[in-house]
Amino acid sequence: MLEDDFTYVIRKAFKGLAMAPTEAARLAGLPENQVLAFSRGEFSADVARQLAPILGLAPDALANHYGYQPRPLALQEIQRIEMSFDDERVNAWLIKTDDATILFDTGHLPHDCQDAVSQLGISKIDQIFITHEHPDHIGGISSFLKKEIALYGSNIPGSAQIAPGETIDSGSLTVRACDLSGHAVPALGYHLQGLSLPILVAGDALFAGSMGGCYTTERYQLALRSLKSVLTPLPDQTIILPGHGPATSLGEERLRNPFLAF
Repeated sequence: MLEDDFTYVIRKAFKGLAMAPTEAARLAGLPENQVLAFSRGEFSADVARQLAPILGLAPDALANHYGYQPRPLALQEIQRIEMSFDDERVNAWLIKTDDATILFDTGHLPHDCQDAVSQLGISKIDQIFITHEHPDHIGGISSFLKKEIALYGSNIPGSAQIAPGETIDSGSLTVRACDLSGHAVPALGYHLQGLSLPILVAGDALFAGSMGGCYTTERYQLALRSLKSVLTPLPDQTIILPGHGPATSLGEERLRNPFLAF
């Protein structure tokens, strides 16, 4: 299930552009009641195509957003740990190879992620990398710090600072940090090399079919610039591991994500 349906996509665009639905309707030449109905869940591909350019979204991707699901992740080295976050869900991602075990983010509640890792039969984690400091991603850190595991992040209490461009090796794996600020500032993504496909751990910067919400127009523009800078050089086969919702591939998002599909 996607983190965001089409209503969240357009609401994030409205907020990021500081544009009211009434103004968007006027600019798109649509009746206001149609745009309001669309924003409340009454899907229309025609309304999506007319509204998308006004919101800076890709028309085909928005018109086909309803029912979109990315292909299931097929790499056995990657384990999604999905945990509760109030009434929602949040991800941590565990990467395990013969010579390395790495965790990205730690969930919301203090023991949920540690318990999930233990249930997978894993007794040792080599490194933990944190994408950003929002509570649903760092709440489980305390459980792991007791085990003296190397922790990396930016502006994360108890972590060793890692900056965009810096790399950490773990066995046959290499983790390189990149700047995905926007939804949060600072926020890091992590390129992972050493598996059969390239990986980008995106945190809340990018979801399947959507992106993280931004509180101001400045943050929204920063988020779009950050995504463009990080994603443009990457190949379509790059696997995206988001902070919420299912894994996806960059190729799918370049076709189906309204914020990217241009």
